[in-house]
Amino acid sequence: MFYPSLTCEEAQALIRKGAQLVDVSTPDEYRRHPLPGSVNIPMPFIQRALKQLDKETPVLLYCISGTRSGTAKRMLEACGFLQVHNLGSYLYLQQLRAFT
Repeated sequence: MFYPSLTCEEAQALIRKGAQLVDVSTPDEYRRHPLPGSVNIPMPFIQRALKQLDKETPVLLYCISGTRSGTAKRMLEACGFLQVHNLGSYLYLQQLRAFT
């Protein structure tokens, strides 16, 4: 399991300031575990969904394990996004009660 380098408090502060919370899991996984305020952009479609995201606003990514969100982070950075954070595992975030 991946553990994020951004603390939950830092992530929550970014969300309060308007950060984009993106779950890159499959639609079925997202339906089972949505976080409040998140949108679902499955990892295989992240490059096609670039217009949905604002390059000037921080993007916070997560998935079930943190692996796909890590891949999506690298993809967004390659496309010019400067403020991208991998929050890691949904399960880890739930364990901390980070976004409930």
